Amino acid sequence: MLTKKQNLLETIKGGNPERFVNQYEFLNIIMEIPTGLQFNYGQTWKDHWGITWQWPEGQLGMFPVHHDGLAVIQDITEWQKVVKKPEIAKSDEAWASAVARANAIDRDEEYVTGFFAPGIFEMTHHLMGMENALMALYEEPEAMHELIDYLVGYELEFAAVMVEKIQPDCIFHHDDWGSQISSFVSPDMFEEFFLPAYKKIYGFYKANGVEMVVHHSDSYAANLVPFMIEMGIDIWQGVMNTNNIPELIKAYGGKISFMGGIHSGLVDFPAWTPEIVADYVEKACRDNGKLYFIPCQTSGLPIDNFEGVYATVSKEIDRMSTVLF
Repeated sequence: MLTKKQNLLETIKGGNPERFVNQYEFLNIIMEIPTGLQFNYGQTWKDHWGITWQWPEGQLGMFPVHHDGLAVIQDITEWQKVVKKPEIAKSDEAWASAVARANAIDRDEEYVTGFFAPGIFEMTHHLMGMENALMALYEEPEAMHELIDYLVGYELEFAAVMVEKIQPDCIFHHDDWGSQISSFVSPDMFEEFFLPAYKKIYGFYKANGVEMVVHHSDSYAANLVPFMIEMGIDIWQGVMNTNNIPELIKAYGGKISFMGGIHSGLVDFPAWTPEIVADYVEKACRDNGKLYFIPCQTSGLPIDNFEGVYATVSKEIDRMSTVLF
């Protein structure tokens, strides 16, 4: 029987997998990495960049807020006066939990997976708001290039520490690049501003022993797939079925693989049932096939919002393996 890693590699290399890769099973994600991220349900707080966040009670997630002068960047042309890199934790004590977790993983079975979020595009609108960030790309491109270079510099500094501390085999990196129906920026603008940034980041990881790059964007981003390949992404996680996944597999299979196809919003909601989950899992597995595709909820971690959904999705994927393999 193939290990989780072996079965994953057979799937993404067009070989002979024995079963569907089941969601995140091949990734052992080291959430203990001291990225500075906070998850404070029911609270309002400032993070290590000075960004104000809220997670209202009853909501499924947190979001940055920018009203009433809360945005870090009020004027993009003066970003250098207000944006300051947070101090990166480097001590053995700060990394002890992450190192212990990494050392306990069987690297023949699973990928020791470094985690990083938010990504470069998200950081731009976290600092100033979505509308201002998008407008700045048009109105002040020089300042936006400078800001993006600064953010890339911080990521590379953090990446160097992560590589030293846990020697990850894989990176799971978040940066949402679109809505359900379109990318947030045009391909031309993405190529100008964000492709060079990610070529530096993912290039650094791969030059320093990282075998696999998994990028999360639970969105439409079919028009950006050629750039994903160029920047070194091996697996796009979060791919929604609004992307026409079978068409993407046909066009790009062998260069990149697609992890998703089970829209979390359609299965992970208060009135979910095992029957609903079974229907969506079966459709995803039948429609997208055995190669270059990993059935998975589109959400960006192996969790659910409503208890039992993730486990039920995994159970149904195993069932479809017995049916289709």
